[in-house]
Amino acid sequence: MALLQISEPGQSPEPHQRKLAAGIDLGTTNSLVASVRNSIADTLPDSAGSHLLPSVVRYATDTIEVGSTALAMATEDPENTLMSIKRLMGRGADDVDVSAIKLPYDLVAAQGMVQLNTRQGRVSPVQVSAEILKNLAQRATDTLGDELAGVVITVPAYFDDAQRQATKDAAELAGLKLLRLLNEPTAAAVAYGLDSKEEGDIAIFDLGGGTFDISILRLTKGVFEVLATGGDSALGGDDFDQVIAAWVVEQCGSAGQEQTNSQRRKVISLAKQAKEQLSDTESVEIEYEQEKVVLTRAQMNVLVDPLIDKAIRACKRSLRDAKLKTNSIQNVVMVGGSTRVPRVRERVAEWFGRDPLCDIDPDKVVAIGAALQADMLVGNRSEDDMLLLDVIPLSLGIETMGGLAEKVIHRNTPIPCAMAQEFTTYKDGQNAMSVHVVQGERELVEDCRSLAKFKLGGIPLMVAGAARIKVVFQVDADGLLSVSAEEESTGAKASIEVKPSYGLSDDEVADMLKQGFGSAEEDKLARSLREQQVDAEGLLQALSAALLQDGEALLSEDEQRSILAEMEKLQAEIESGDAGSIKAQIETVGKASDHFASLRMDASIRSALAGHTVDEFEKGLD
Repeated sequence: MALLQISEPGQSPEPHQRKLAAGIDLGTTNSLVASVRNSIADTLPDSAGSHLLPSVVRYATDTIEVGSTALAMATEDPENTLMSIKRLMGRGADDVDVSAIKLPYDLVAAQGMVQLNTRQGRVSPVQVSAEILKNLAQRATDTLGDELAGVVITVPAYFDDAQRQATKDAAELAGLKLLRLLNEPTAAAVAYGLDSKEEGDIAIFDLGGGTFDISILRLTKGVFEVLATGGDSALGGDDFDQVIAAWVVEQCGSAGQEQTNSQRRKVISLAKQAKEQLSDTESVEIEYEQEKVVLTRAQMNVLVDPLIDKAIRACKRSLRDAKLKTNSIQNVVMVGGSTRVPRVRERVAEWFGRDPLCDIDPDKVVAIGAALQADMLVGNRSEDDMLLLDVIPLSLGIETMGGLAEKVIHRNTPIPCAMAQEFTTYKDGQNAMSVHVVQGERELVEDCRSLAKFKLGGIPLMVAGAARIKVVFQVDADGLLSVSAEEESTGAKASIEVKPSYGLSDDEVADMLKQGFGSAEEDKLARSLREQQVDAEGLLQALSAALLQDGEALLSEDEQRSILAEMEKLQAEIESGDAGSIKAQIETVGKASDHFASLRMDASIRSALAGHTVDEFEKGLD
């Protein structure tokens, strides 16, 4: 009798119909690929047995080298050996501060994303990332023995729409079927949560080569909910290397001297080696430019403490967002190679009041989580096994009258999500509306980031405030936004997919949050002032139109002068007053014009009754 292989609904039977999927951690310093084999998720090594692929691409004369071979040429050929390219993903040329990033590249100002000159011509960060992805995908294909049905690629939680879109473009350029973009801290939670079967509130402390993310997650019966995210997209192990390299240069007496690209690369490489060695030893000797210096672990701690302080401050903000205290956190999961630095673990343990968990290799945990998610998305496991709720990092909204930012989707809202809000016209006879989509936590548009603008036409001619325009924001599972607007009486529609050509600067997202918290009271006052100014301007417009139409017929010259005088005072308050004084003057103008409003209403009623008798209206009521 033949045996039939039976699987649960939504699952593929093994081994014949199992689909091959992989999770890719596209990192700033190193990248990895992982897959689920025999129900176990693990990273895949290359032919030499190395799991880590240096995120380095070298454009040689006739070939493109990726990984260790490219890294080996970084000192000799720095202009054509591209490292830390993740920091440039989705970035415009005007956003890139080369001196801050300290990358020895020949950047080119091009439309949209920044480009780099190499001996093989101009390349974009998307093209460079695609080469890394191709290498990892080939490793997976060679190891697993067949083509991949799909991949999940991880990104920092702080990546904005442009940076996420750039990552999706890189996957497409590499010929990969992208199942989903997944936030790196969330991927770590997937890996760690499933292994440890923990429930409760967990902090994911993710310090990689170029970015830092902190996520507060709640794990309950297989449900992973991100309560809050924070971090710094310009903080990582690369920055540790930079401060150590600067110390080495100073100790060797070379401070202030112009360095060549090769010298810069060499000293950074020496600093990185010293940092790694000091995880196991108390001191290390460094030789640079024929000078020798000794760096102790204690001295390195002093150098890197200010950087760790920045990470701790981000942790404080995220806990405040999640409305939790440090004693509410049951476990702290360490992610990213930079968490191997003993001082990082010491400071994190001290601040959270508990030893962090390091059971899973911090370099591998993100890729492992991505692999588990990919395995589920291709149908090898039931989606009931795990429910993943991610969140958006910054609020999304539109500009309203007076330059106010009206939030439609608030930060830390789980995604995917869709939210709608109704708006209306500001002026009589307004037949179109400009929809300006913004991102940020501040109350005024000028303090937020502009994402996109589009126009909704076909609004029927009505008095101000009569039209009903429904604006819908939709954020998909990858964190990408689309916005639509519809005038409900006519069905006129307009929409846009928000795909900006370049992203935020390195510090901009963190700064936007910091400014939002630090300026909350100031923003509240500014919003109140702007709202009163908008109300006052609307009143002046309406009253001016009424006086022009009926002032001479219904009012004496003295009455008109009295109203105009109060209107002039209101205009002066708009220009130089505060919210309270404008509000008070609005009330004064309202009282001054009450009699005029009554006369206009009486005149309107008389006009409607003209030529009719009371009996006609009584019959109409019957």
